[in-house]
Amino acid sequence: MLAAEVLALLGDRTRLTLLHALTAGEADVSTLTEVCGAARPAVSQHLARLRLAGLVGTRKEGRRVVYSLRHGHLRRLVDEALKVADHRLSETATAADG
Repeated sequence: MLAAEVLALLGDRTRLTLLHALTAGEADVSTLTEVCGAARPAVSQHLARLRLAGLVGTRKEGRRVVYSLRHGHLRRLVDEALKVADHRLSETATAADG
């Protein structure tokens, strides 16, 4: 099922971080490497997987490749996933305090 494949791609911390960074707008590999703190080859491999899955698009600016989200739906999915995580953290913190 395609939805399961998309969610599996989001299940990786680095890929989720990359997608979250791209919700703010286009970025190149150097910028994305700084944002996620992973090694450049790893970031490039994750971006390649996201591109092959049709989740991110690319365009050339001279020698530079610029990445962007392909669909607004993905932006909402990433935002909702992060909201769910924040909600779970809040519940855990409240339970620990109580």
